[in-house]
This record gives sequence, structure tokens and C-alpha cells, in this order.
Amino acid sequence: MFRFHSLGVRFKLSLALLVSTLLAALVIATPAPAHEIRPAVADVTVTQTRVTMDITLTLEGLLAGIDLSEVEDTDAAPEAERYDALRALPAEALETRLRDAWPDLAQGLRLRAGAEPLDPRIALIEVPETGDLTLPRDSRLVIEATLPQGRAPVIFGWAPEYGPIVLRQITGGSDEGYTGYLTRGQDSAPIPRDAAGAEGGLTTFGRYVLIGFDHIVPKGLDHILFVLGLFFFSLKLRPLLYQVSAFTVAHTVTLALAILGLVRVPAAIVEPLIAASIAWIAVENILFREMKPWRTAVVFGFGLLHGLGFASVLSDIGLNPARFVTGLIGFNVGVELGQIAVLAMAWGMLGIWFGKKPWWRARVAVPASLVIAATGAYWFVERLAA
Repeated sequence: MFRFHSLGVRFKLSLALLVSTLLAALVIATPAPAHEIRPAVADVTVTQTRVTMDITLTLEGLLAGIDLSEVEDTDAAPEAERYDALRALPAEALETRLRDAWPDLAQGLRLRAGAEPLDPRIALIEVPETGDLTLPRDSRLVIEATLPQGRAPVIFGWAPEYGPIVLRQITGGSDEGYTGYLTRGQDSAPIPRDAAGAEGGLTTFGRYVLIGFDHIVPKGLDHILFVLGLFFFSLKLRPLLYQVSAFTVAHTVTLALAILGLVRVPAAIVEPLIAASIAWIAVENILFREMKPWRTAVVFGFGLLHGLGFASVLSDIGLNPARFVTGLIGFNVGVELGQIAVLAMAWGMLGIWFGKKPWWRARVAVPASLVIAATGAYWFVERLAA
């Protein structure tokens, strides 16, 4: 195995590789593909007699019959060709397809007042004309249902295969309305008529903690690999604490700045760089045995990138302005708990049993870092080509 004879040479080579990677991503990165799965967003208005849902979504995924709960990119679905064909249809043709398919699609909607099922009907469809096929096409679907007499609240849900959906109650006043992020076919909380489904600060905090945790475990494989990269560098408490603290502070800063709109970086740049950060950290694990002065700074810099990735997820979900700080803090706490869970599992499965063995680095840490580095490098190339 080739051995570097100078720390200065190793550092210069490492720095050169890092700079080259960053520049390549900035120059080559292209717009985000139209095939990425994003949650639908529904603004809900409930009166004494009617419920109206104004939904922004990608219709092609529903019409193609893709199980949007199982894939993150439509290219990975068996129905990918059907999706692409629908994506190329003119607006009028896609609207016709939706109206024809509505009787079947409506079977996947669960809209009720208390225990009484409602009959949702299409009030409006707006489909943008076909444009750049590399960009997503967000359509607008407005559905309405008449409410029975009484004050039974409205409950909404839809089939798991329709994917995640963000619900936002429109109250027409200054009162705080219900907000929810529904995944895996779950139902909303009861939404009262003519009144805001007021959600207390503690409830909001807890809900966003769960969303943040869910984004790491099980959905955040790239973030999981990055945290494991920190774990396999050293099992000593101080190096691990320095790295995790730097990563936490950094992604907290950029998450807040991005959500506030003070920092904006396209996902086409951020996502390849996140993949590069995974590969980079793992390569350093292989090259260096001791904690070098720049390691914490590098982890901090990569944490800034990961914070931008977290922000894109939180932006899709949305934050209620009346509970902005509570939701932001809750999401970040959930992310931290997810990271701690990853480290705890790694320690419980590997570190506690083999961490003190003389062959730990050669037989566990280095091979694991090689796998992590190869995965990050593959994702980097894949995301640049997307």
C-alpha cells in the first residue's frame, strides 16, 4: 500500500481533491430532475357547510400508478416510461386523463365529517403547459365536498401510494389553523368547522421532532452514512464529540438561514456536494489515524452543506408562521436525535464488541470507510448526471 512520507504532502493532496470536487460540482451541476418525488401541498378551508381542498401536486405520478411511498425518484419505478409519457402530454390532454381516472383515484381519498364519509368532487383543474421536461410540472387540483349538518370536524387522508401530503388550514383570519404532514396513508387530526384547529406549541414541537427524526431514520441514508463516517474515524469520545458538535452547529446555522430565506443554493449544487462530503470524510478515515487540526473545520464545512439539504425538506413540508421557531427547533432536535440513534446503533452493534480489538481499524473501520467512500463517490457522479 502506498504510504505518504509527509503530512504536508497528504494535506495538500487532500485539500486539492476537496477543492476540485467542489469546483466540479459548481460547474457541472444541472437543474433538479422532474422525476424527484415531492410531497403534495393542500390548503384546506372548512366552513359549516363545505370543505374545499386546493392541492398542488404532480399529477403524472398518480396517473401513472406509481407507489409514491416506495420510491424517491420515478425513474426507479416500474411505471417510469408511463410517467415520462404523461409528463410530455399537453395540459388539456393531461386534464382529460385526470377526469377520466377520477372515479378510481377518488377511491383512495378518505374524506369524512366525523365518522360520515364525504363525496369529494373536482371543482377545478389547472395544468401548466408542457415546458422544460427536466423540470417538474406542478398542477393544481381543487376538490370540494358538502358537509352534513352538525359540527363534526373534518378528517382527511389518502392512500399510502399517493405519497406524502402537507395540509394547511386556511382560516381567513389571524387565528392559527391546523397544519399537518401526512405520510404512509395516515389521517389528519380532526379539523374543526369555522374555527382554527389550534395546535399548541408543545404539540407542534413534538410533531416536527418526529419529522426531523424520520428524515434521518429511516429516510436519510446520505446523512446516516456521513454520521457513520464520523463514527469510524475514532471511537474515542473527544474526537467523536468534536466532530458531531461541529456538524450539529454547522447544519443548524444553515438550516435556519435557508428557512428564513437568507441563503439560497440550488439543490442541483447541494446534493452532489453532500455526496462528495460523504466520500471525503470516509477517505480521510483511511488516510489518517489521528485527529488532525483541519478535521473539525472540514466537518463543520460539510455540516453547512447538510443543513441546506435539511432546509429543502423542511421547505417542502412548510412551517406555520405562528409556530415558526417552535417547528424549526423541533425539526432540528429530531435530526439530532436521529443522529444519536445512528451512533448508538453503530456503537451497540460494533463498537462495544470490537472497538478495543487490535484489528478494529484494519478489519472494520477501514473496510467500512471504503464502502462509504465508494457509495458517496457513486452518488456524486449520479447526482451530477441527473
